[in-house]
Amino acid sequence: MLNIPVIRWGKPYDSLDKDTIKHFVTGEPIAQVSQSNRGLIERDMRFAHKAREILRQFTIDDIIGRIKKAADLYESATLPIGDGQQTPEDFAKQQSSSTGLPEHMCRMNMPKNSFVLRNMDKILESLTRGLPLDILTRGYGSESRGVTVSYQAQAPVLSAVLPSNSPGVHTLWLPAIPLQLGLVLKPGPQEPWTPLRVFSAFTAAGLPAEVWGIYPGGPDAGAAVLGSASRAMIFGGTATVEQYKGNPRVQAHGPGFSKILIGDDMVDEWEKHIDLMAESIFINSGRGCINCSGIWASRHTKEIAAALAKRLGPVEVKPPDDPTAGLAAFTVHGQAKAVWGLIETELKEAGVTDMTGEFGPRLVELERCAYLRPVIAHCEAPENAIAKKEYMFPFSTVVKCPQADMLAKIGPTLVGTIISKDEQFIRHCVDATHIDRLNVGPIPTTRLNWLQPHEGNIIDFLYRNRALQTA
Repeated sequence: MLNIPVIRWGKPYDSLDKDTIKHFVTGEPIAQVSQSNRGLIERDMRFAHKAREILRQFTIDDIIGRIKKAADLYESATLPIGDGQQTPEDFAKQQSSSTGLPEHMCRMNMPKNSFVLRNMDKILESLTRGLPLDILTRGYGSESRGVTVSYQAQAPVLSAVLPSNSPGVHTLWLPAIPLQLGLVLKPGPQEPWTPLRVFSAFTAAGLPAEVWGIYPGGPDAGAAVLGSASRAMIFGGTATVEQYKGNPRVQAHGPGFSKILIGDDMVDEWEKHIDLMAESIFINSGRGCINCSGIWASRHTKEIAAALAKRLGPVEVKPPDDPTAGLAAFTVHGQAKAVWGLIETELKEAGVTDMTGEFGPRLVELERCAYLRPVIAHCEAPENAIAKKEYMFPFSTVVKCPQADMLAKIGPTLVGTIISKDEQFIRHCVDATHIDRLNVGPIPTTRLNWLQPHEGNIIDFLYRNRALQTA
């Protein structure tokens, strides 16, 4: 069993208060994780300014070069984690054991992070729109048109309170260190593995450990990380997003409510796009905010829902080490049952049809965990309550709605895929401010181009573009 310490500006700290991570199927102890508290975090944050001072001793190009090496180490090397060593296969097994994701999905997610690290130069060029990166180090300089510009860092570190459910979210904080900001992370209780492995890969690649703080702990630790930060990310539900709405210090990432809108000109050819729809709903066990939770069309919606139910409804629960496993477990006691209770109530509303019910029970309870098998629900109108919901498993509604009403009714949408060649409809979608990321054409909601900003530009969040003149 691993012993995982708190990381206090690169130095391991073994606390008396520990949490034991157990395998969600067997109950076997996997790791003991030292717990941090508010006082320790607030004390350490007094030294956050040193992280940026340390990183500005390197050029950004030098940091990026070392991060490319870290990408290879993260993906393929044996690295120190706590008081042990971790191979990539160990990582997949450990992450699976605590998050409930099948092992092959954990392996599949590793290249996502290494891709971002390996292509950090291209990603920063895209995020800065080609700005010379030494301007971020110095604070000002001349861009290509010969005008002096200034970008002022708004914090010496980026803090983040991370979730346990979707390892893919880690790509959002990876650019911080190449931007010469330290990292202060509060990992999700079931997912300390990615931050720890990235930290280990960065230090093995020659980057300073002193710019990292990793603080496992309970809710008070998360509150301390957020409360003492000038710039922070948090991941949570709708209530979390609403709590931090309008707060310039906090970038809140919540449910995606990602959708596929099929235009009237293409809906008669819906069968061509069933693979795309199923992939958008099902990949990564539906756990990501970019997974599709709603398919909207003006007609053929019952047929679309039936086809998706036939494809996804029969999916069965399989052990986490089965390479064909498609469903992740709910590892928190009672959570799956509570979610299914909500869905059962919503399925009883007039105008809502459970399309997957004929394929057997959706809730599968085991001794130490539970699963929810895929759910496809048909809605006769956007006003059905379930049409506005998103859940942490393969779940989607198929909503009947006139094309002219779609944009007014879909609500906030992280990723919107528009299957249409209607130029006027596409233009209205381009203008829709409640769609964050737009795919024009048959592109799954889950296929992202990392050379474009995802849910906000981290440069705009971490840096202030201001006027600066020199004599």
